[in-house]
Amino acid sequence: MILLKKPLRVLSFIAIAVFISACGTTAQYNPTTYPYELNEELLQQANIKTVIIPHVNLGPPSRKYLENVSPRIDGQVARYLKDNGFKVLPQRLFKKHYSNGIRAFGNPIDRTTGRVNKKTFSRIMHSVKNQLGEESALDAFIFTDLIEREVSFSGGMKHLARWDGVTRKPSLQGPGSGVSSGFDWAMLASVASLQVTIYNMDLQPLFINQGGLDATDAIDTRSSSGRFVRRKNILENENHISEGIMLALHPLIMMDNWPGDP
Repeated sequence: MILLKKPLRVLSFIAIAVFISACGTTAQYNPTTYPYELNEELLQQANIKTVIIPHVNLGPPSRKYLENVSPRIDGQVARYLKDNGFKVLPQRLFKKHYSNGIRAFGNPIDRTTGRVNKKTFSRIMHSVKNQLGEESALDAFIFTDLIEREVSFSGGMKHLARWDGVTRKPSLQGPGSGVSSGFDWAMLASVASLQVTIYNMDLQPLFINQGGLDATDAIDTRSSSGRFVRRKNILENENHISEGIMLALHPLIMMDNWPGDP
């Protein structure tokens, strides 16, 4: 199995019904755009029409404050998929069979370390896909991991940060309305991205991409020296979330004005 990075712009699978144009919001090239990977041959064979979004990460669990908003993000991903012609099965079906798998094979997540027992996770997923395959015409699993990285807002006079295809301004938190003159703009702040990974019913990887969402840190205006603190309201900007989803699902759903390298 070969994963192709940034395949030719004219893709042979573009005619497949699942590759449907969608509106985008980003107009300029962004060098941080994630170099998506896809398996063209397996995507053609899968002919994805019906999908389900697992409630668990493919990788390690997200931070707790990201886990709290993941159902809302999954809901927005499901709406975007439905708006573009996909049938999305209820997540509760996956939860039911995944819980049965845990009872049979054990929990694959060590909550103390956050590590994933890949062998146990694989056993559970094979059990889930067998049961769902008997109940429905499911074509693929779409994992939606909320991941976090660190960037700086030091780019130019506007203090913009760029990651995974997006450009964001810093947010303020506290009673003040400005930033101290001595603020260290090279200081790193935490930001979140959506990672989408798609597997077929043979549990073979078809596609992976990431789209930036928003900063999870804000500038603390109460600090005289300046610092970043965790935002009280995480990932609440609907436009930012929509942009990240479009980036993470491109080119499964083609994004107009995609900011990647043409």
